[in-house]
Amino acid sequence: MAQAFQHRLSEHILHFAPRLSRRSIALVPVSMKMVLIAQILNLVLAEQVRSGELAFLNDKSVGICVDDIDLQFQVGMDHKLWVQPMNQPNVIFSANVPELLLVAAGKEDPDTLFFQRKLRIEGDTELGLEVKNILLSIELDSLPAPVNIAVNKLAQLLQTLTSTKDYG
Repeated sequence: MAQAFQHRLSEHILHFAPRLSRRSIALVPVSMKMVLIAQILNLVLAEQVRSGELAFLNDKSVGICVDDIDLQFQVGMDHKLWVQPMNQPNVIFSANVPELLLVAAGKEDPDTLFFQRKLRIEGDTELGLEVKNILLSIELDSLPAPVNIAVNKLAQLLQTLTSTKDYG
């Protein structure tokens, strides 16, 4: 009985969380979303920006579509990392929050998700591979403790919910 309850609860959380998030995010002005995303990415990618590892993004941009929460933006480099609303990027990565979170936490391989059709890459695939390799090179331990803890805890929760849902 307890397993049946956990199974139903997991299904509800996994079903309703993206809907609630989508509605909440829709209330935030686009300019504020772009500033927040830029701050997060500049924090996470600070070492790569400083060392010049992102120079391949000069005059190019990468689109990110987070399908289940209806969030789209593009990222590029012009002496610094910039974020803006989606507008004809060179390559687009599309996935849902759970898959992106598991990749960020190093719990899931992007290639596996790609072949399972849970991660889509459209456009300049060579640029997409460069971006993927940079993202895979980021050590979570090198990130600020709050970011590291948040990503790991959310990934663990997601894995628990998914395994409970799959178990039932």
